[in-house]
Amino acid sequence: MTRRGDARGLRVCWVDTMRYTQPLQAGQARKWRRLTEDLGVDIFVTSFAPGLRPQCFREHARFIQWPALPLAPLRWLTAWLLVPPVVLWLVFARRIDVLIAHDPVIGAAAALAKALARLAGRRVALVVETRGDFQKGFVGQRRMPMPGLWLGLIRRLARYSLTRADALRAVSASSARQLREFAPEKPLRQFMSWTDTAVFQSFRVKQSVSQRQEVLYAGVLIPRKGIRELIEAYARIADYVPQVRLRIVGEPANRDYASGLRRQVSELGLESRITIGDPLPQAELAVAMARARLLVLPSYSEGLPKVLVEAMLCGTPVLASAVDGIPEVVEDGVHGWLVPPGDVNALAGKLLHALCEADLDRMGETAREFATHFFSAESYVKHYGELFVLAWNEAQR
Repeated sequence: MTRRGDARGLRVCWVDTMRYTQPLQAGQARKWRRLTEDLGVDIFVTSFAPGLRPQCFREHARFIQWPALPLAPLRWLTAWLLVPPVVLWLVFARRIDVLIAHDPVIGAAAALAKALARLAGRRVALVVETRGDFQKGFVGQRRMPMPGLWLGLIRRLARYSLTRADALRAVSASSARQLREFAPEKPLRQFMSWTDTAVFQSFRVKQSVSQRQEVLYAGVLIPRKGIRELIEAYARIADYVPQVRLRIVGEPANRDYASGLRRQVSELGLESRITIGDPLPQAELAVAMARARLLVLPSYSEGLPKVLVEAMLCGTPVLASAVDGIPEVVEDGVHGWLVPPGDVNALAGKLLHALCEADLDRMGETAREFATHFFSAESYVKHYGELFVLAWNEAQR
């Protein structure tokens, strides 16, 4: 079979674990439009629905969504049961050429579909991605009985998917090393996740960074994000910066943890200084970032979190844990600051330094310049086109 030189004409199926709304959020719509139109490919996306009702719709890509059950184990069981038959149907009915698995865990279901298609005489390529530490991230996101047993299962599923992949994709050097642990010989490409740069670059405020009075956390409310430690660190310095507030926004993916955060704020007597709210639409998040004095991400594990790049695109300095891919985008003392994960003393000290002593205006401009050159939509689309072709060629050998 003749090998392709570009992606045009390929049919791609994303095996995803995100929840897409209808209509898509503006940033997501731009992402799928760029991929389909710029590359000339047809894209199908299988994923969770926003709720219990399955749905299908088309907006640049074609979305096939199954119910998102309320408990995580049930959601994953649903995905593992439904992905193989749905993907297998797409492979034959829609002539899919390339599968893109969102992570190595759901990738096991995609790899099974690939194997069944091969038995039926159809070759399809498989790309397995990771956006962070998929092992710690899965068991550290929620309280789970027998975490060691779950971790063992995750490793088995990852090994199955990664050894059967035709190509791999990571967002950072640290996540690439984790993939290499399971599949050292597979071709691998590294590039950052989609960031809607236009939204975060377009909003400007007249107030300089050093005049702003809000520290922002934006992300899911789960233990590995270190939000409890952030609240404790802020409480230690609150008397020194009475004008500065802490704003926490994010989906309460772990409801027990989110409730515990609110109790913590109440017990500290800081209800008037700390707010915890729902996640913001992308345009509103850009406004919040542009009005923040500092964005803080004190995680225990990450891939290469785009929230840091988004804040820097707004000209807002960042304070983050020195874990995984974060040091690849945050140079300590240049774009922001790095601290050891879980170290409340270090986090409180850097917070106080950032709010009282640092030249935040200069740092914000430096961060903006870096982020503008670090990510571009054109580069993102180009990398995916090359990845599609690489995987397709590998699968035809």
